[in-house]
Amino acid sequence: MTVVVEPATMREVLGHFASGVVVVTAAGPDGPLGFTCQSFASLSLDPALISFAPSRTSSTWPRIRAAGAFCVNVLAADQQHLSGGFARSGVDKFAGVRWWPGPYGAPVLEGACAWIGCTLWREYDGGDHTIVAGRVHDLGADATRSPLLFHRGRYGLAAHIEEDR
Repeated sequence: MTVVVEPATMREVLGHFASGVVVVTAAGPDGPLGFTCQSFASLSLDPALISFAPSRTSSTWPRIRAAGAFCVNVLAADQQHLSGGFARSGVDKFAGVRWWPGPYGAPVLEGACAWIGCTLWREYDGGDHTIVAGRVHDLGADATRSPLLFHRGRYGLAAHIEEDR
């Protein structure tokens, strides 16, 4: 028997899992590139690998793939505006955004609580997403910054904890 799970139900149930928010960036031939992603994880310590899953409809991921190197910026709690800005299409996502060139020139966003400089290692079919494995070459973190969290369709956990009381 094949069970079909409705996308809306899947989104609602899995929304109970809190995730961090990252912006994947790269140095493109016409300037910096980037997109927001929630499906990010540490994958392996030896070799050092991370993973994330861009949508198959992403127009930015193919250009980052072509660059071959990228940076995963773990957004800080006060960077919701970057999450929204890098999720948009057809706009200058870097307008007003402060960054510095990290490994291979990929932008490291100022104020991010962590960054991971990678090269593309492998890609796998992930249904309506592509599962990307990146080989980590350099990384850093700011222990004074807290991460931006996404939970049940909103940023942060505090509002949900208060609602549930």
